[in-house]
Amino acid sequence: MDLNYNHLKYFWIVAHEGNLTRAADNLHIAQSALSIQLKTLQRQLGHDLFKKEGKKLVLTEAGRMTLDYADEIFNTGGELLNRLKEEGRSTKQSIKIGVITTLSRNFQFLFLKPLLENPEIELSIISDNFQALIDKLEAHELDVVLANSIPKNRTRASAWVAHLISDQEVSLIGRRSRKAYPDDLKDILLEYPLNLPSHKNNIRVTFDSLVDKLNIEPDILVEVDDMAMLRLVALDKMGLTLAPPIVVLDELEKKTLIEVKKIPEIRETFYAITAKRKFQNNLILECIESLKPNI
Repeated sequence: MDLNYNHLKYFWIVAHEGNLTRAADNLHIAQSALSIQLKTLQRQLGHDLFKKEGKKLVLTEAGRMTLDYADEIFNTGGELLNRLKEEGRSTKQSIKIGVITTLSRNFQFLFLKPLLENPEIELSIISDNFQALIDKLEAHELDVVLANSIPKNRTRASAWVAHLISDQEVSLIGRRSRKAYPDDLKDILLEYPLNLPSHKNNIRVTFDSLVDKLNIEPDILVEVDDMAMLRLVALDKMGLTLAPPIVVLDELEKKTLIEVKKIPEIRETFYAITAKRKFQNNLILECIESLKPNI
């Protein structure tokens, strides 16, 4: 007997609602009719999918397995509908990119440049925090998310893949000076005030660990979240700025700023994050592959 996908969808909705009454209201059918459909599905599969704990419906082991398959089936169906709707609205290919609000604008541009130059692409760029963008990615509202970190508590079951695009040394950046900067990192940190990323940034976490090992307390002028603001601070403020060179790439090329000291112990990573899906966007995958050796 073939699987009844209507019954499976009823199960899928009940599993996500966790409540038969709410699911029945959502489906606009009687609770008794919904209950009958679930029992029919369970008979066909040969397993109970729910067990009652008080007033709550809790998935059994077979129920959790069935939900995993149902998620993939109905999410893939939703993805197909969204792609076909986009194709019907425009002759151009629509690409939606999510960008972490604190990400370096120079890095964003390097990734986006081939897409911006392609007249056949209709590009949308959305900035937000990591979790909000990942939620949109998993809901097939975005094709890729650009980020400079991924959660350490990510599980193997996560519905996305992080592609490492760049792994860069971080440097102390400063203005050109007639006076030579010291060669030793500890001497530099003791002599010059610093402009640093905030504690939300992985760079700052590693830097704090490093100065703790050196047993020093540097003079901190400014702490900022946003890399674009950190670039402006580097140009405007005295002292040295801790940042990946890509953040001030133009200024380094023009010699407005210089790399005073590379710090190999501190690295900045850049990721392009894609969802695990049946219909991957080939243009995004090409951008990921082409950028890996170039940044």
